[in-house]
Amino acid sequence: MSRTIITVVGKDTVGIIARVCTFLADHNVNILDISQTILQDMFNMMMIVDAGRSELSHEALAGGLKELGEKIGITITCQKEEIFESMHRI
Repeated sequence: MSRTIITVVGKDTVGIIARVCTFLADHNVNILDISQTILQDMFNMMMIVDAGRSELSHEALAGGLKELGEKIGITITCQKEEIFESMHRI
């Protein structure tokens, strides 16, 4: 399993979840957990995914998600779980 943390932040618009999930499904990335909130008009989503069966490298997956985010006016970041955990240790 290749667990990856994806964060999505930006102004709320119709279809953000659909676009991100479609991109992941198209690249054989399985969503393990997902949480999303909207504060006033700001959208925030965090996903834990398994990219172990994806044909994309981590760099290609992160780049594709970043490009998707730019296209729809939001910020999408993608980090390997071990890096995310290391950055957020207290």
